[in-house]
Amino acid sequence: MAVKRRAAGTFERAPKAVIFDLDDTLYAYAPAHEAATAIVEAKAVGLLGVEREAFAEALARGRDATKDLLGQTASAHSRLLYFHRAIELLGMKSRPLTSLDLEQTYWRAFLANARLFPDVEDFIRDLRGAGIATAVLTDLTAQIQFRKLVYFGLEGAFDYVVTSEEAGADKPDNAPFRLVLDKLAVAPDAAWLIGDNPASDIEGARRLAIPALQRLPAGARIGEGDRAPDATFENFGELRELLGDLVGEAGPDERQDGD
Repeated sequence: MAVKRRAAGTFERAPKAVIFDLDDTLYAYAPAHEAATAIVEAKAVGLLGVEREAFAEALARGRDATKDLLGQTASAHSRLLYFHRAIELLGMKSRPLTSLDLEQTYWRAFLANARLFPDVEDFIRDLRGAGIATAVLTDLTAQIQFRKLVYFGLEGAFDYVVTSEEAGADKPDNAPFRLVLDKLAVAPDAAWLIGDNPASDIEGARRLAIPALQRLPAGARIGEGDRAPDATFENFGELRELLGDLVGEAGPDERQDGD
């Protein structure tokens, strides 16, 4: 397979910077989340003396209540707040120590079950070898997103990391996209945005005219309208091929510094 261009005139030259989403773009979120949730539910049964189904229901309600209250902000994704609210909904009032215990259990199990997609590290090395700047642009709080990057061994792989906590709003708000562009010191049309979510990654990029590539695993839906990507790909090997073609075609004056 190859990268499928959907917009004319895009991806004809190597970018000056590539901006990556993190969750479900560099690794699969669902398997890690499901494994972590199962471990937390089992632990909550022992700590709280409730049925597993009762805790699971309270957790779902706590998550929804937190998101409704906080809206499109980094703290709306906080597992600590989800567990805190779930315990309250079970009629036990606040239990800070238990909430902290469940949060730490969740993230330890999550990271233990998270795996980078094939060719991610090779593609990042290709970019850096070509003198192309790199950044991560991700929702959620800086603390856990930084932990993920460290766990994956990617703490030194990116020039910049921008979280919605730092920017003050989740994607697709303009604020995080403008912040990462400012840090990279590149024009929107000189960057690529690589993400999976049409409603946050792709729409946000298109608002600022950043060329956007949607990771499209089997069965996924392509964004439409204002959420339509400029190109789609299934695996990072395809991006390596595209980049290799563009870097190889560039003349000496067109290549990035360091080539």
